[in-house]
Amino acid sequence: MPWMYILRCSDGSLYVGSTVDLDARLWQHQSGEGAAYTMRRLPVELAYREEFDRIDEAFAREKQVQNWGRAKRIALIEGRFDDLKALSVRGPRDV
Repeated sequence: MPWMYILRCSDGSLYVGSTVDLDARLWQHQSGEGAAYTMRRLPVELAYREEFDRIDEAFAREKQVQNWGRAKRIALIEGRFDDLKALSVRGPRDV
């Protein structure tokens, strides 16, 4: 099944991705074979995941969440869904 996922990197930053095989992709990230961004910030840990029926849906969600600021991503990770709308207000991006 396709997934959108968020990783917490060793430096505290958040990486957003999508994949059809979450276990394999996490292994790639942890072994340094994933994205260049995570390769420089090992180890990483899975902070959040959402499952989809189709990979295009997971990819679209990835792109949506990538455009969010840090505070909104953290609210999603923490399950504070009621806070997401308030955090949508445009302002300086907290990356």
